Amino acid sequence: MSALITAKELRRDYEVGRGFLSKAFVLRAVAEATFTVDEGKTLAIVGESGCGKSTLARMLTMIEPPTGGQLTIDGRDVSAGAHEDLKALRATVQIVFQNPYGSLNPRQKIGAIIEEPLKINTSLSASEREAKGRAMLAEVGLKPEHYGRYPHMFSGGQRQRIAIARALILEPKIMVLDEPVSALDVSIQAAILNLLADLQEKRGLTYVFISHALAVVRHVADDVMVMYLGRGVEIAPAETLFETPRHPYTQALLAATPIADPERRGQRLRLKGELPSPFNPPSGCAFHPRCPFANDRCRKELPKMLPAGETLVACHGVEEGRVPVAPVVTPLDATVSAV
Repeated sequence: MSALITAKELRRDYEVGRGFLSKAFVLRAVAEATFTVDEGKTLAIVGESGCGKSTLARMLTMIEPPTGGQLTIDGRDVSAGAHEDLKALRATVQIVFQNPYGSLNPRQKIGAIIEEPLKINTSLSASEREAKGRAMLAEVGLKPEHYGRYPHMFSGGQRQRIAIARALILEPKIMVLDEPVSALDVSIQAAILNLLADLQEKRGLTYVFISHALAVVRHVADDVMVMYLGRGVEIAPAETLFETPRHPYTQALLAATPIADPERRGQRLRLKGELPSPFNPPSGCAFHPRCPFANDRCRKELPKMLPAGETLVACHGVEEGRVPVAPVVTPLDATVSAV
């Protein structure tokens, strides 16, 4: 199976001003991200707020250009920034945002919102755009009469279906899903996840699924990349990562997830300290100030992503055998079990 997305040492920096005559800070939102996504598969990206997940999503959708590294999508080099490549990929990659109401124009009717990408990117007539838009509305589970209504007349779940319909109207190969269910009620989340799974199977879509809900990720992802302070620290098949997490940060993330069953208790890996400032990241491994297994090498030397079984992990402790490999009990969320 061929890789549809290939990222190598992808980086995104921002200059943040400190005031008149002061040198600007450089904020490295994504310091280094290396991964591949195979056609028809789902890569989930997880981590704490501020780890660079959403910035990575904006680079994958060409909303923002990479500062460094290489990004190839469907055989085209996005990092080179060639206009013809970027234009051709607009229809190949689409995004669904976290807040469905914030991403929909409140002054436009639903039909106009769904048709707008066709109006900009194709030469279809008005009647052809409407026919295609109505067919897409039905495919995401909405009724024909919804076509002439405004976004405020819909529930959160219905708005997210509209956002999905708009993203699909250009028939993309890749969908970037940035926290697509986190703003929805628990009972609605399973319905949207079911819809996304059905669409992926029907259309052969490739998903990049960004989330902090680990119970959701376990059930939707083929592979998982864990990010910490702008860097990927662990990449593994979903089942492998959840059963035997290797990086201490991954172990802490999984152990901190609430478990509904009082008879099932995970091993708690307690982290000390706070998340470091991205303006002044620690030397060596960025995780070392909070890691119970850190030593002098961790404080001085940046770890490389190396194989450990089926897992790629950036950790000196794993390489040297200082980090124990212990299964972590993870939750079976009631919402996700309905999917």
